[in-house]
Amino acid sequence: MDAIEALKTRRSVRAFQPKPVPKELLEALVDCGRLAASARNAQVWEFIVVTGEEGRRRIAGATNHGKFIAEAGACIAVFCKTSDYCVEDGCAATQNILVAARALGLGSCWVAGDRKPYADMIRQILGAPEECRLISLIAIGYAAQSPSPAKRPLADVLHWERF
Repeated sequence: MDAIEALKTRRSVRAFQPKPVPKELLEALVDCGRLAASARNAQVWEFIVVTGEEGRRRIAGATNHGKFIAEAGACIAVFCKTSDYCVEDGCAATQNILVAARALGLGSCWVAGDRKPYADMIRQILGAPEECRLISLIAIGYAAQSPSPAKRPLADVLHWERF
């Protein structure tokens, strides 16, 4: 699948088949994340891939809206060392992973992390150092659904020169 097709067809998947995701695919996803744009090329991100059932259940249980992480084949936690642009950098890496997942035939869903009440608990569960900030949790797996929510038309969101 080409990049434009992956971008145009990516959707958030919250129901997964009970099937493990091969390590090679998870490594490919993190590789795409690490190649994201980064302010001043600081590359402040760190990625923790959780495939074990107990770890995914603990993460899911700590979140407000990520209970489906327990049923996904894996969860990728995106952390960034504290810096002026850590949120932007971590979000760029997260988006790369989401699009790459679609291109590889996987479903994914971004679960918020930054400034959420559970962020520190997730950091502790995963053993990340205190100077690392949780940016996102990404559920990854083989989709058990094909969501297709309507998207706003281009004409409704595109403005030329001024709003």
